[in-house]
Amino acid sequence: MDSELKEEIPVHEEFILCGGVETQVLKCGPWTDLFNDQSVKRPKLLIFIIPGNPGFSAFYVPFAKALYSLTNRRFPVWTISHAGHALAPKDKKILTTSEDSNAQEIKDIYGLNGQIEHKLAFLRTHVPKDMKLVLIGHSIGSYFTLQMLKRVPELLVIRAFLLFPTIERMSESPNGRIATPLLCWFRYVLYVTGYLLLKPCPEKIKSLLIRRCLQLMNLENEFSPLNVLEPFCLANAAYLGGQEMMEVVKRDDETIKEHLCKLTFYYGTIDPWCPKEYYEDIKKDFPEGDIRLCEKNIPHAFITHFNQEVANMIADSLKDDLSKIGNPSWHYHSLRTMRCPSPQNLKPPDERFSSDLLPTYCLVWKNQISRD
Repeated sequence: MDSELKEEIPVHEEFILCGGVETQVLKCGPWTDLFNDQSVKRPKLLIFIIPGNPGFSAFYVPFAKALYSLTNRRFPVWTISHAGHALAPKDKKILTTSEDSNAQEIKDIYGLNGQIEHKLAFLRTHVPKDMKLVLIGHSIGSYFTLQMLKRVPELLVIRAFLLFPTIERMSESPNGRIATPLLCWFRYVLYVTGYLLLKPCPEKIKSLLIRRCLQLMNLENEFSPLNVLEPFCLANAAYLGGQEMMEVVKRDDETIKEHLCKLTFYYGTIDPWCPKEYYEDIKKDFPEGDIRLCEKNIPHAFITHFNQEVANMIADSLKDDLSKIGNPSWHYHSLRTMRCPSPQNLKPPDERFSSDLLPTYCLVWKNQISRD
């Protein structure tokens, strides 16, 4: 399986200008331009991975390949870096679009709110509006995913997977109690130390160190992640981390409730960022939700050794949804994905639903209740 993934699955690397910041996007599969591909073979769905912090998309390539293979290579799997976490090599062209060139600059793009807007800006400028989406957020990427659903509910998201989700009480977690003073109080000491140690370090030495670390972490080196030892990128990761400790406090139950039917939470039993207590609390508050506890002792940083196991879980969960892609009756399902059915939503027609669509929507809700 590993040799098959390495040799046969194409992965295309691009550096684009997104929100005014160069951004690395790794695209698994033969599709590199969904906007201009008007062929009948253009996929109807994109699987979009939002990484944790640091947001080095290169670390997620083995996971993306496994997921692409397990979904029968029918859909593209794309991974995006966080703003400021990846710098293009000097010989690499940075691609731009007219939409991004004219877009308004994102305020504090390296911070928590800016990173969310950065992902939404990418979807606006690089993914057609009629493209269905499966969002996969890892760690703080889970928080970004919830916020994206909250801010742009019209996104055609059919499923969202929140892996080892840091969506609440980050500073109170075992790792958070250690990280908070470092990232919030001694951040500038980290900046200066990192700059003094890494800036003079020759590229060859950095490359050797990274290659050795990747071998120990069981990660392939298809795309050189030299940004791991780039002071600018590390400073941005620390800056984002500090904001996470201060601002990711209260779980957004309102957004979770509104989109619960399309959410899958996956907690770990040995996760010092979101301990088992957090799983028990959310499971108690949302007993009808798809909230799972991993029993395989998979760590928070699953991308080091457990890509295949997590990809298997997601692919298995997606079987029913993906089987409907291309089915003429899919538009009924799309109504459901716009907003999870609830009695509160069944009001007189408003700007979301015309009177012609309301009976159909009621029928979908009735069918869903009967299945559940």
